[in-house]
Formats: sequence, C-alpha cells, structure tokens
Amino acid sequence: MHRNRFAVFGHPVAHSRSPFIHAAFAAQFGIDLEYTRIDAAPDDFAAAVRRFGDEGGRGANVTLPHKIAAASLCTVLGDRAAQAGAVNTLVRLDADGAARWYGDNTDGIGLVRDLRDRHGVMLDGARVLLIGAGGAAAGVAPALLAAGVAELGLTNRSPERVIALKKRLASPRVALQPWGGWTDLDRDDPLYTIVINTTSAARDGVPVDWPLPRGLHTKWTAVDLGYGEAARPFLEAAQHAGATVGIDGLGMLVEQAAESFRLWHDVMPDTAPVYDALREGRDLR
Repeated sequence: MHRNRFAVFGHPVAHSRSPFIHAAFAAQFGIDLEYTRIDAAPDDFAAAVRRFGDEGGRGANVTLPHKIAAASLCTVLGDRAAQAGAVNTLVRLDADGAARWYGDNTDGIGLVRDLRDRHGVMLDGARVLLIGAGGAAAGVAPALLAAGVAELGLTNRSPERVIALKKRLASPRVALQPWGGWTDLDRDDPLYTIVINTTSAARDGVPVDWPLPRGLHTKWTAVDLGYGEAARPFLEAAQHAGATVGIDGLGMLVEQAAESFRLWHDVMPDTAPVYDALREGRDLR
C-alpha cells in the first residue's frame, strides 16, 4: 500500500481532474504520492472516509455532494471551514491508529485567486449575486466578503437554505434575493456586476429558467463553479442575457487544489502551467 495516499471523494467523481492536477503539482517537487478518486454515495460517505483512513489515507479533497457532511467528520475545523460549515479538504492529524481529521475549505480562496489574479476581475467594491445555498456557496461566500465585495446577494429556490446561509455569514453586506424576484429591482437599486452559479442545476440535461433577464449591470461577468460541459448551460444562458465575460470553474479547481496541496505538503505549487495544460487539453500525467 502506498504510504503517501490521497484521494478525492464525490458522487459522481469519475470526471474529476484532481488526480492529474495533484500528480502535476507533486512532480514539481519530486513528491511521490498516490491520488485516487473514490465514488461514495451520501449514505456511504462516512464509512468510505473511515475505510480510507484505516488504509492509511493522509488527506483528501471532498466535492459534491459531501462538503457539508464532511464537516461533521472532523475533529478540528479551520476558520474557513467553520465559517462555511462545509469542508473540501481533509488533513490527517495522526499517523497511526484511528484517523482523526482536520477540515479546511479552500474553495473560496481558490475562487478569489482565479477571478482576481488570473482573470483580472475586480472584487473590491463589486456587487455579486450568488446562485445557490449549498456547500459550494457556503465555501466561497466568506472569501468573497473578505475580498471586499460591497454586496453579496443570495438567491436559491429554497428560501430556508438562503436564510440559514445568511445567518451563518452574519454580515450586513449579505442580502437575500427571492429566486427570480430580484430581476424586478427598480433601476435606482444597486445592480449586480458579477453572477456566480454554485449549483448543479441543468447538469442533468433538464433546462433551468435562470433568473437573469434584468437587474444586472450593462457589463456583467458570469461565473460557473463547474468546468467543461458542466458549466456550459449556465454560461450560455448568461451570454444570451448579456453577460460580457464568462468564466468557468477550471481555474478555481486548480487554485483550490494548490491550497490543499500546501496544507498537505507545506509547499505551494506553481498553478499556471497546470491550468494551461488543462485548458489546452494536454495530458498531465
């Protein structure tokens, strides 16, 4: 069994590019590791993490739909994970015996680094609408507030979930927007300049009536936390609704992975060549 074992948990997870990303990062430092995908249904997630720990797993990434559930498996939560109530990175605290986990959330810092540093998106003073209120939204919202957004609007089909997220964030800069209702804002009201889709809606092929017709700045940026084909439905809808810039989540994926890698190995990889290789479809292995 490989002594330096890592994984990504999700359901589904076969599409994940995380194994290639972490192999590329490891190659930069000559680190020998094994990084695999583990598909675990929600009912089996806790048991799958326990098996992974029993087999010597040292750390893991967590993706949909397990980020909120992962927080409950951790002995210690970092500040980012505690504020989000969601975990995307598990770090083993002990070398032997039953695994105990430190939980962190690198999604938010990954998104901010990608938008601000790679794409030149101005976040300080921006008015941002976040679609969704699950683990992905909870993971990025605190980092967006920390980046200085003037307003963070929350909209979701389930009012209870956005109310809970607003309460968790506890910021006067967070505003609740009913699904679709915010499109009828008076023109004197602040207009959103960035709209971020954190949901998996439309990824099963079922069309979604995105709340995008009005209430937006004449020049606005659309962001989907998914990448590749998963991001296409929302970004296409946004383009038809007048978005001048469309950004998928590939850069965020690389940046959040880099922060996870730093937590595990105490070194920060160079993300640019890895992002470029993925964007160009080159083999990272």
